[in-house]
Amino acid sequence: MAYDQNVQYLSLAFWQIIMTAGPILAIALGIGLLIGLIQAATSIQEMTLSFVPKLFVVLAAMALFAPYTLNALTDYFAFIFEEIATKGF
Repeated sequence: MAYDQNVQYLSLAFWQIIMTAGPILAIALGIGLLIGLIQAATSIQEMTLSFVPKLFVVLAAMALFAPYTLNALTDYFAFIFEEIATKGF
């Protein structure tokens, strides 16, 4: 297997990670920023106030994006296993 092909597979794997985890992490970042702004504006520095809503929103986002994530990962692994079968490893 050529070096360029290994780099291509690694690039594809990193892109798959970004595409599957990115939306959920972006939502967590957004809700964390929003809660941080609210805490700064009200001077309430309670730790559970930032953790609990973020937990529920991230769980809801994971449930919402679960079909997309599952389909993307299934397609990716099918491609990888097909490549393994083609190469004969």
